[in-house]
Amino acid sequence: MRQYIFAFLKGIAMGAANVIPGVSGGTIALITGVFERLINAIKSFDLKAVKLIFSGKIKEFVQHTDLYFLMALFLGVGISIISLAKLLEVLFQNYQVLVWSYFFGLILASVYYVGKTISRWTTPVILLFIAGFALAVAFTIMSPAKENNSIWFNFMAGIVAACSMILPGLSGSFVLLLMGSYRLIMIEAVSNFDFTILIPVGMGAVVGIIAFSHFLSWVFKKYKDQMISLLTGFILGSLAIIWPWKTVIEKYPDRHGVERPLITENVMPATYESVNQANPFIFVAIICIICGIVSIVAIELAAKKSNQQ
Repeated sequence: MRQYIFAFLKGIAMGAANVIPGVSGGTIALITGVFERLINAIKSFDLKAVKLIFSGKIKEFVQHTDLYFLMALFLGVGISIISLAKLLEVLFQNYQVLVWSYFFGLILASVYYVGKTISRWTTPVILLFIAGFALAVAFTIMSPAKENNSIWFNFMAGIVAACSMILPGLSGSFVLLLMGSYRLIMIEAVSNFDFTILIPVGMGAVVGIIAFSHFLSWVFKKYKDQMISLLTGFILGSLAIIWPWKTVIEKYPDRHGVERPLITENVMPATYESVNQANPFIFVAIICIICGIVSIVAIELAAKKSNQQ
């Protein structure tokens, strides 16, 4: 029972991360030590699982899919998203710099804790770290594609978004933005319950996450150090997405007609103050960054204690 309580708490942390644009729940899964178990559990939903269900072998199905672990984890994710979404929306509207600063500290500390799990820093491992960093930074400077509302494109968007959501360092919402589908799917379709869009996206997400979990599981078994190195580079590069001081380049109207930021650009605090006519809160932002770092240290210590017990 204790392990499922910890899985629930880790799910809450993952859910909180998924609410934030630019932050990946996969990053939290990796730092808290549940990432490999998560992808192995997801990939266990295979033909064997289907046969166990139809033959009435429920107990064997539960064991094969690690179902109790998945239920505890995703219950935490769901509760976290529902309870924190509104709170974070209010915080972003009133304390945007400070919220981004806190998450900047989270990701900064994550780089160290994820990277230290690499057993041996060989030349290929170092090169993959650099490649992961470069790829993540490249995502931040790419221009969003034009919106496409075809069924097959929405299906592909679901696949890509689901894969990126479980991949540490890469935000699913940010990838949808690059594909030109963020407003269509995350804003219009979700707000209006447009199932002509949500059904193909959902089907793509299920296919993507199951297929991608098989690939990730295989890679982790064969090339664990190389994979973690690549992901560590991803996480470090994602700091460019979470930089606290931003200026808005493009906005979108939400369902209430309120203008919301859609595309932003990173700036230095002095530029932020002059362009946005707003206080950059440099001193308080630094404190929030430190709080983010301390939070990751606390999560790491709690996870280590849990594993030892």
